[in-house]
Amino acid sequence: MRLVMIATGPFAEPTFRALLETHHVLLGLVTAPVRSKAGKHAMPVSPLRDLAHERLLPIFEPENINSLEAQRTLAALDADLFVVCDYGQILSADTLSTARLGGINLHASLLPKYRGAAPINWALYHGESETGATVIHMTPQVDAGPCIAQARIDIAPDEDAVALERRLAELGGWLVRRTIDAMETGRLEAIPQDPALASRAPRLKKTDGIVDWRRPAAALRNQIRAFEPWPKSYTNWFRSSGPPVRLILGPSAAVEWPTGGAPAEPGRVAVAEGERLIVIAGRGALSIGSVQPAGKRLMSVVEFLRGYRVQPGDLFGPLPEEQAFLPKHELRDSKPTPSGSAARWD
Repeated sequence: MRLVMIATGPFAEPTFRALLETHHVLLGLVTAPVRSKAGKHAMPVSPLRDLAHERLLPIFEPENINSLEAQRTLAALDADLFVVCDYGQILSADTLSTARLGGINLHASLLPKYRGAAPINWALYHGESETGATVIHMTPQVDAGPCIAQARIDIAPDEDAVALERRLAELGGWLVRRTIDAMETGRLEAIPQDPALASRAPRLKKTDGIVDWRRPAAALRNQIRAFEPWPKSYTNWFRSSGPPVRLILGPSAAVEWPTGGAPAEPGRVAVAEGERLIVIAGRGALSIGSVQPAGKRLMSVVEFLRGYRVQPGDLFGPLPEEQAFLPKHELRDSKPTPSGSAARWD
């Protein structure tokens, strides 16, 4: 088949590589225009562009892929199929119609769960034990097209978003290649998604990283895993003297904590000595593994406590202006969302 790869981000690299090794014809790469950051003259790193240059493939970089000019360019390629992954723009029905079979999209979740821009992060945040990749036949509605292939993987207990994204990208490359081969022979059935089973995975915001100590410790541990490398999970240490210190939390563990006696206030430091920095949560406590104070590097708890005199009874929490951004959800253990129906290749 005659294919056009439409992608920008690094998640798409294994898929692009996989397609370059098939018997299908790659007509070119459509990607976002290069935008150098202020004060920097070096070309940003782009594995997709490097691959396209290496294989002497033309690169198209429309500002708006749904413009009439872009549609004319795509139509002139006479493609059978668009392969879309980690691109950044929504393709209109008119744009999709410029390829004979329209487009397929690789999404990093078990659709209809976690529709949106950050499915890997929100799957970890909500404590899922498995996730996967789904190939859908594209429609103008975001992530809502019928599923034509799906593959599942388990999430490792200590896996963060960076590591999980790497594994899902490799899985996705294999899945897309297999999907296109099956499409060529007409052996795929498109299964509509059930909207009642859909859950959202919106684009991350800086304020998503604020730690709400009223949540269970297990949920806070998942948040720290989920929001790597951005926006990270952060809190403030309210010292007995001096202004609050912003702290980014590194990998941490949920621990049981005695509930007898007077109720402990979420965010209060319970232990701060040696290798242990333990903070009370809404249920249990969080044993913090590493800390990055504002303007400093990530450091072990031992090193942090040596330089910062945190004491039992000190308070960790959001600044007054951050209170409004705390998530409006029930403060209980996260429960995985129900699975939906989809064509599966496990």
